[in-house]
Amino acid sequence: MSLSPKVSRPPTRTTPSGQPVRRRTNSPFAGMNQGSADIRREPHARSEAEVRRSSGGRERPKKAREPFHALKMQKALSAVSYGQRASIKAKISETESFDEFPLLPMVKESIATQALSGMVDLVPTPIQRLAIPILLGNETRAARRRSAASGKKEMEQFLLAAETGSGKTLAYLLPVLDAIKRAEVIDVELEAQKKIREEEERKKVNFHALEPPPLSNAPHPTTGRPRAIILVPTSELVTQVGNLTKLLSHTVKFRSGLISSAYSGKVIRNRLFAPTGIDVLISTPHLLASISESDPNILSRVSHLVIDEADSLLDRSFAPSTSTVIDKSTPSLQQLILCSATIPRSLDSYLRQRFPDMRRLVTPNLHAIPRRVQLGVVDVEKEPYRGNKILACADTIWSIGKAAAEHAPGDTERADIKRILVFVNEREKTQEVAEYLTSKGIDAVALNRDTPEQRQSETLGGFTTITPKTAPETAKDASAPRSGPNYIAFNHTASPVTPPPRRHLPNTKVLVTTDLGSRGIDTLAVRHVILYDVPHSTIDFIHRLGRTGRMGRRGRGIVLVGKNDRRDVVREVKEGMFKGQALI
Repeated sequence: MSLSPKVSRPPTRTTPSGQPVRRRTNSPFAGMNQGSADIRREPHARSEAEVRRSSGGRERPKKAREPFHALKMQKALSAVSYGQRASIKAKISETESFDEFPLLPMVKESIATQALSGMVDLVPTPIQRLAIPILLGNETRAARRRSAASGKKEMEQFLLAAETGSGKTLAYLLPVLDAIKRAEVIDVELEAQKKIREEEERKKVNFHALEPPPLSNAPHPTTGRPRAIILVPTSELVTQVGNLTKLLSHTVKFRSGLISSAYSGKVIRNRLFAPTGIDVLISTPHLLASISESDPNILSRVSHLVIDEADSLLDRSFAPSTSTVIDKSTPSLQQLILCSATIPRSLDSYLRQRFPDMRRLVTPNLHAIPRRVQLGVVDVEKEPYRGNKILACADTIWSIGKAAAEHAPGDTERADIKRILVFVNEREKTQEVAEYLTSKGIDAVALNRDTPEQRQSETLGGFTTITPKTAPETAKDASAPRSGPNYIAFNHTASPVTPPPRRHLPNTKVLVTTDLGSRGIDTLAVRHVILYDVPHSTIDFIHRLGRTGRMGRRGRGIVLVGKNDRRDVVREVKEGMFKGQALI
């Protein structure tokens, strides 16, 4: 039995006048019940002669081939011309050391003794060479003199944009501290002049009157009114920037405080409204905006406002709180500093609209992953993995760990500890991958938004600091319980049901996380980054691979490519890294 070739065709319908009814082609169901011969073909390509006739004899110029095609579908980044990059390179090559910056002596001393202690060559990075002189230079001070002469204050606006791991925190922190110490000197002089005038007026009124005793319970003038505020998106970054600020305060002598959701309300109140006052405050936008609603006076004395990770703090989730802090501190604000490793087009258009006079300080390697970071690709679909991505991840970690053990085959305790970051796209996947790696004898721990705040800081502590190699432990020391942030973070199994592994990979620590660990965290001890899932955008590529190869060190990134992953994006990112091009 065979069907008629017309079986797929609808019955012929006619109008009252006898003409056949044509099928509508613009309806949602126009393509149903049609054979291949009934589908309307695309019009044939026009010849060159037809194109010339339609264009009036003028040939249309051919579009230049763009370097990246797949990356155009990703989240777009703002472009920086290569001519501008060349001029910046020539400008930053003029500075060779921190001594050339017009900083106060105590600030210069804190660089060598606190901020960069232990480093052999104290050489500023490109963003530090570019930003510090401008934030402190003659142009800034000339603008201040003009505003002081005219009686109208002008707020200076700067955008610091540099690649990940280039020392942006120190680039804006040193000028802010220098300005705070200079303002303290001016305040002391004004206070002395005020006392002299009051004393003269008192003597004119009553020569024999005694000076009233000072009020013992009077609050400090800086209580709850910081001079500088640094906004960061997460509590982990609050701790990181706060620790660096505390180090510098030992030499520069200023008062700082850090507040976030990781601290209780009593701790936040004691730090913010301490009797001795506060100079520098590090906080998250949501917390500071909520505090300013009940106490607007907290932002009445702010002269420097720094918005770190500006591409995150000015997106939809953080923008209302960040804008509230900016608006309330504008009357007293002298400098607004935005800092970011990526400039999306949305951020670029927002800044051009709201801050048209903002000066942009951009390094030549913006939006480019450093060439000292090598990128490898593992095809999960090939042998021996056959589509098992989690097995490929465990095998890659074992290969890295065994390579580290080969450098010290007879002394595993003195071998270099490999710290590896594994990035996934979904929060639930972190625990699954960590449990599997633990079952394969790998010290792995998951980090996501569901992790308690204390555990987050303890876990990141083992990846943000480089610990020296220790001597072998005796049997007594090995049996004793260990303590410290590194051991608290890793001496536990991900699940009590997981059976103990038959073999163990020594000297390897693995952290499975989401984008929570990719923004701003100074993972100086990390040499290897594994991208379990292909990132959704080029911005995520830059931030995730930026966790390695920081401060001039070498690093390695490995991407696990599966069946449904964008191989064309990975290929173009790898080509761009090899050529040193910006991923735009």
